[in-house]
Amino acid sequence: MKPILCAALIFGITGVALATQTAASDAAWPTLKAHAVPDAALEARIASIVAGMTLAQKIGQMTQAEIQTITPEEVTRYYIGSVLNGGGSWPGKNMHGTAADWVALAKTYRDASTHTDAKVQIPLIWGTDAVHGHNNVVGATLFPHNMGLGAAHDPELVKAIGQATARAVRASGVDWTFAPTLAVTQDMRWGRSYESYSSDPMLVRQYAGAMVEGLQGDLKSDVNVVATAKHYIGDGGTWHGVDQGENRASLQTLIDVHGQGYYSAIEAGVQTVMASFNSWNDVAAGADHGKMHGNAELLTGVLKNRLGFDGFVVSDWDGIGQVPGCKNDDCPQAINAGIDMVMLSKDWKPFIANTLRDVNEGRIPMARIDDAVSRILRVKLRAGLFDHRPEQSSVAGKLEALQARELARRAVRESLVLLKNNGQALPIAPGSRVLVVGKSANNLVNQSGGWSVTWQGDQTTNAEFPGGTTVLAALQKSLGASHVVFDETGTHADAAKFDAVIAVIGERPYAEGAGDIKAKGSLWHAGRYPEDLAALQAVAGKGKPLVTVFMSGRPLYVNDLINLSDAFVAAWLPGTEGSGIADLLVQEKRGKPGFDFTGRLSFAWPASACQFDTTKAPLWARGSGLGLRDQNTLPQLPVAAEASCE
Repeated sequence: MKPILCAALIFGITGVALATQTAASDAAWPTLKAHAVPDAALEARIASIVAGMTLAQKIGQMTQAEIQTITPEEVTRYYIGSVLNGGGSWPGKNMHGTAADWVALAKTYRDASTHTDAKVQIPLIWGTDAVHGHNNVVGATLFPHNMGLGAAHDPELVKAIGQATARAVRASGVDWTFAPTLAVTQDMRWGRSYESYSSDPMLVRQYAGAMVEGLQGDLKSDVNVVATAKHYIGDGGTWHGVDQGENRASLQTLIDVHGQGYYSAIEAGVQTVMASFNSWNDVAAGADHGKMHGNAELLTGVLKNRLGFDGFVVSDWDGIGQVPGCKNDDCPQAINAGIDMVMLSKDWKPFIANTLRDVNEGRIPMARIDDAVSRILRVKLRAGLFDHRPEQSSVAGKLEALQARELARRAVRESLVLLKNNGQALPIAPGSRVLVVGKSANNLVNQSGGWSVTWQGDQTTNAEFPGGTTVLAALQKSLGASHVVFDETGTHADAAKFDAVIAVIGERPYAEGAGDIKAKGSLWHAGRYPEDLAALQAVAGKGKPLVTVFMSGRPLYVNDLINLSDAFVAAWLPGTEGSGIADLLVQEKRGKPGFDFTGRLSFAWPASACQFDTTKAPLWARGSGLGLRDQNTLPQLPVAAEASCE
């Protein structure tokens, strides 16, 4: 049986197996422009290094261990190729570690990786989820999450944010970010919806290349980082928005919708691609392709062979363990399918031992191992990791390099979408006395959302965002502290005694898994957060304009909240710079708006609590949004608040 098994595996890695023909040979996949000019000297150097490596050294290069589970001594002993910090993982487990603390650990790991007994010393690469700024490091500026950036419709802004994020990442000694996310979200029940730029695949395509260019530059500067296109492929199209679930799209939809971001990312030279947790089941064609981590036709046949991606593919967190027949520490199917580097939460030692055995017993061909290691070395050499140490960057350890507050403030301004402005409630005149209500007005945790210092974005306070500005603080600065009163519930102050009321409400932070709206759950916001409806009810109808700033990771059913509001602003998850919101709410002192609302929806807005498909008759279509000069009166909306959907 062993020769048959080996033959199948070899077919899998070369991309000529019969299984790859359905997807890889489909002419609908685009022909991409190669980013890199073939470099014979580079390839010769890679081949020479690989030829001199032992099997243990090769598998070590394919292993990525979480920093809490591996010591520098173990990096040396096992020839480890990469480490990562998961969300909420910091040097020394210290949430408040400084940039210098991060650099010190990066230096230690780098030294360990280059003091082995190998013929050629290969530096490791450190990966982190810097997905809206360098969000794991206290003190770093946090930009709006991707959904907000999509509303800005500004690729140059996205590129600038990529450059600022790369600079911040290098300030901490890290050289690789797991960004950008290129999901084209179809169902707002998905808890990662805010990581998607748009439901419009062409906008995602536009942004993907811009962000990769911003992060990587030419990979020759000491403020560039290696980027990652993720999660390949179809993560935004899972059935009922279930995280890590099943995408039931046709091959044509996979190509036309979910593939778009990868085309521009590859043409921009993205160096790594992360495999997705989701499965692909082409129901219409009767073809269940299974988990993406084990999908040779898409990882090798399409991505590497058809689209010409020559960097390396990294798994997601313990993702290989979801492939049928596999465990977190043992999955020849995933490696043969095209996974080059395996991200492991803790089981990296048994993974190395099991993979050694799998190669020796013929379950993984040596050719596949050599290909994976060659790809990893290609990226490390292109990124200059052999020549430059983490502490040598011009920004290493510098707090100021973590910050880009004016850029973030601009991003917030461009991302806000004005959806209602009856009676020209906005902008608010200078000198106005304003009552501010709502749980998110003075809360940088809610303002920043998930993937902010911690993985889910919880277990933090305003203290973990030094230098950040809440909406309340921004309004106090804009209008004068004596002109702003804060009453979170709206039940203590008399709204009738103020010129205007501003309510800042929305979702609490969440990330993947926990953020999903589960089966039969609806999009009705007040059903999950009744305190927001209560706050608006406490201050509405007092004869003073009520302006609602709604912070959320997705469009939600909020007709009841909109009806109570004279003006309604979709603010998404704006990050640390609340001043960008105040810039649009309050006039400049000369009595004219300093800025206008230019943001437009990059997702349609649901008209009912159970409208998960917004392609037909949404409340607001994609592209909707008002400017301050628009004369548009929104009538009372029908309210059918449903907490459950069948």
